[in-house]
Amino acid sequence: MTRRIRERPPAVLVILGLVGAAVFVLPLVGLFANTPWTNLLELVSNDTVVDALRVSLITSLAAAAISVILGVPLAWMLARLDLPGLGVLRAVVTLPMVLPPVVGGAALLFALGRRGLVGEPLNEATGLLLPFSLWGVILANVFVAMPFLVVTVEGALRSLDRDYERAASTLGASPFHVFRRVTIPTIAPSLRAGIVLAWARALGEFGATVTFAGNLQGRTQTLPLAVFVALESDRDAAVAISLVLVVISLAVLLAMRNRWWGVRNG
Repeated sequence: MTRRIRERPPAVLVILGLVGAAVFVLPLVGLFANTPWTNLLELVSNDTVVDALRVSLITSLAAAAISVILGVPLAWMLARLDLPGLGVLRAVVTLPMVLPPVVGGAALLFALGRRGLVGEPLNEATGLLLPFSLWGVILANVFVAMPFLVVTVEGALRSLDRDYERAASTLGASPFHVFRRVTIPTIAPSLRAGIVLAWARALGEFGATVTFAGNLQGRTQTLPLAVFVALESDRDAAVAISLVLVVISLAVLLAMRNRWWGVRNG
């Protein structure tokens, strides 16, 4: 019987990996260490936190849904069409991933604000005013979150073996039927990953939201904005709200990791 030799991992990689892990673990340890456990329930159940949680969940879920509706077709265009200017379009679509969120919020304000390029005629024609409204928060979230879904889905489409799509087409299926019944189920794991990335980014959005939609309690104040306000007046409340965000994010990621990434160990 062949004796199995267990390889020793390179020590330098293990050390650097542990240091890298510490970058993520230590802030959480600091947060938990400073959590006011004795009055935590009272802190997270006050009106400010409840309102911020409601706004955050509504806007982040709506942003994720809109990102799917608009982002999947956009990713398909970038992956499958061969048109001039798509390279520039791809750069513009992914720009919010590296753009300072405050700059993104300012850009939204100049385009869709009361005096914006599109916002002013839209307001005059319909009376709709996006800034300082719940829809303004959703729009800011879509702007910063949808690129994560587009990049993930476009990568999946580019690496997809198209034999099944071609087979379905030869059997008489329409292009949209092929897309709906063959393409989407095939890239479903990547699509789910893109959705959770977009949702998580929307849930934690701060800069574009406060710039474009303001910070109005019960209307546009999300959990990150509530943390920012609480840091200046009530540290315990800021820690408690931060803990709520951490728990929500970790719960979703841990509960759904098997379906999204196939991770089963640990």
